[in-house]
Amino acid sequence: MSELSHLDAAGRARMVDVGDKPASERRALAQAVVRVTPATARVVAAGDAPKGDVLGVARIAGIQAAKRTSELIPLCHPLGLSFVGVEATVDVDAGEVLLSAEARTTGQTGVEMEAMTAAAVAALTVYDMVKGIERGAEVGSVQLLEKSGGRAGLWRRAGA
Repeated sequence: MSELSHLDAAGRARMVDVGDKPASERRALAQAVVRVTPATARVVAAGDAPKGDVLGVARIAGIQAAKRTSELIPLCHPLGLSFVGVEATVDVDAGEVLLSAEARTTGQTGVEMEAMTAAAVAALTVYDMVKGIERGAEVGSVQLLEKSGGRAGLWRRAGA
């Protein structure tokens, strides 16, 4: 494994200096899943949960979270995001709510953490919105699906 970029020579955590890196277009896609019963998934899909529009609130929460990533993750750089989008799909039969987030910027560092934060907070918001009808709802995997831009170029998760 190469040298860990967030550690200094003494092994202390530090913010990476990206000042000498050229700016480039950056994009990242991430997803999270919330597992519920088919009955709860049906309520979410219909938009008539007791707390209101679950998916609409989750989208806004995810966008808000992406914009605040550097406040939540200590060594993340504050970024001027050009776009953040969160979409949700509900598979009623499987009892799954899939939250997909995209983040974009033009800058010296990537937007993977912003996309993953958006997906994670959107999923947590779904949980918060349905916990009154299903306390056992489960927030599942949060994962990066794809990133592009920068020195490393394009990366895609196998099978994504």
